[in-house]
Amino acid sequence: MPSVTVKRNVLLRSVVNDKLREELGQELQNAADEIEQRLQQLDFQTRAYITDLQRNNLQQAMAVRKQVETEKKRQQDVRDALLEQKAAVGELKDGEEIARGTLESLVELNEGDNIAEALGGIEIVTQDDIIIAIRQRAEDAEAEPSVSEIIEQAKIQIEPA
Repeated sequence: MPSVTVKRNVLLRSVVNDKLREELGQELQNAADEIEQRLQQLDFQTRAYITDLQRNNLQQAMAVRKQVETEKKRQQDVRDALLEQKAAVGELKDGEEIARGTLESLVELNEGDNIAEALGGIEIVTQDDIIIAIRQRAEDAEAEPSVSEIIEQAKIQIEPA
């Protein structure tokens, strides 16, 4: 019987406890600190440039200053969102399961297999980095953004355009 091996997504979940809250809080704080460093670097790098530019072309200097302020505001908003997420981590209840990220696994498909079941929701649940369950996810389960995805999205948003 012919078969094919394909990749599927696997949701990585973790059970909330003090250690996890501390770890997630630190990850989010590190991401916020990285943005803060970028803001300081942006401010330092553009200050001298704008001062020089003002001597030669005041209108262009004003336009550059406006662009810099817009970029700083955008990055501050991302930083603030990360800090809000950090505060939300503190509100998580012990024993609650949260999405941590997505992994990939291989699955072999054969004729007659239910493709929705085979490719659908598999999840790995960990507690203190130990796998405590591997289970089929309910078909109607909504995909919530993981902390890793939130941090990655923030990093994408802070990259210079």
